[in-house]
Amino acid sequence: MKDVITGKATKLDLRNFRSIPIRTFWISAIAFFICFFSWFGIVPFMPQVEKDLGLSPSQKWNAIILAVSGTVFARLLIGKLCDKYGPRLCYTWLLMLGAIPTILCGLVQTPLQFQLCRLFMGFIGASFVITQVHTSLMFASNVVGTANATSAGWGNLGGGANRLGMPLIAAGLVAFGVAETEVWRYAMVVAGLVCFSMGFVYYFFTQDTPEGNFSDLKKSGKRIPVKKDQNGFLTAIKDYRVWILFVVYGVCFGIELTVYGTMDSYLQNTFNLERVTAGNIILAFALMNLFARTLGGYFGDKSGEKGGLRGRVFFLTLILIAEGVILSLFSMAGSLIIAIVLLTAFSLAVQMAEGATFAVVPFINKKAIGSISGIVGAGGNVGAFFAALFLKIKSVAAEEAAIAANEGRSSEIIEAARASASSAAISDAFLWIGFSILAAGLVSLAIRFSQEDEKEAALELSHQNA
Repeated sequence: MKDVITGKATKLDLRNFRSIPIRTFWISAIAFFICFFSWFGIVPFMPQVEKDLGLSPSQKWNAIILAVSGTVFARLLIGKLCDKYGPRLCYTWLLMLGAIPTILCGLVQTPLQFQLCRLFMGFIGASFVITQVHTSLMFASNVVGTANATSAGWGNLGGGANRLGMPLIAAGLVAFGVAETEVWRYAMVVAGLVCFSMGFVYYFFTQDTPEGNFSDLKKSGKRIPVKKDQNGFLTAIKDYRVWILFVVYGVCFGIELTVYGTMDSYLQNTFNLERVTAGNIILAFALMNLFARTLGGYFGDKSGEKGGLRGRVFFLTLILIAEGVILSLFSMAGSLIIAIVLLTAFSLAVQMAEGATFAVVPFINKKAIGSISGIVGAGGNVGAFFAALFLKIKSVAAEEAAIAANEGRSSEIIEAARASASSAAISDAFLWIGFSILAAGLVSLAIRFSQEDEKEAALELSHQNA
């Protein structure tokens, strides 16, 4: 097997740092990790934030929803910008501009200011799209699913690693004399400065394609090794397959985001766990990104080798169905041990589904990889938005009813009733969300490819294996 065909890497040799695709893979994964670390960095400090800013339950849920809403618009836009200007410049600007609301989050004084910062911090979630575009430009089709899934999985790890990383940063700041009541503010400033610094790294140590940057190739008169289409975005939004994948990514990545934001309190309320214990369980959930998403991309590629493009779709359907079944069973778990086993299985399935989704995306329309990646990526946050909204409606209504029913009793009784009501409401919501994942899995079977697409993919694969 040749290592490179027209500059693209045909294997994921992570130790070959001299290779432009491999170096880009590492830098994009690290940048993605930093973005997600900063995006969800405030989560471990939320009890202190609620106290300091006087957030009501509704304001707290609004901040969760806003944090994933801003990403929708950013992902839709960033894909088209990547097609036009290249991923290198797009990532550089995203890292530097995204650092601003992250730093400002540490300076807020009111609930409104906090909610606005969470909205704009969500823009750095568009880093996922740029990562997928960049790895798609760097790796050949026989390994692109694995490369996309691995870079995304390792970057996605930042969304859970902050459960450990942010408290460590906070401990270091306290050691330098920062008051514990103010440490969450300084920690967010630190996260923002790291994000900003990574922008310089991306600008100076990556390039758009194995052959060079878009701008340099144009100036030298060389052909950009990417199929382009002036109406790529319009073509993408007219393709029904893009919108099926939009929904599919909504019920895998969108649900994973929702779990990150709500599972701590659910485990505490349902199984009477301490906050630290619940946080460690969620950290373990996040750590599965080290390999689970890669498995989804890997099996997607292998299914493509055996069954063509249709094989990739069929594997995606199977793993989505598994995800929906497991979440439905988790919602009914009455034992902590069973719940942990099912949560682990769900983590494996949901992250594999994400990897399998982007093992299909690069083959929908090679003239608009950025636009399609942006639309599908935005689907993840739309899914998170509706899932969080659904959970908010059910949870807030149940909590308010429990508080009203126990009016006049001791604060301990009221808190116990509120926690029990919230647990039951979220459990019921998880069951319905599980059913929606099953439905999306069945709908994914409607994704079709033309005979020409299948022949082109088979020909490309045969060349890579020659």
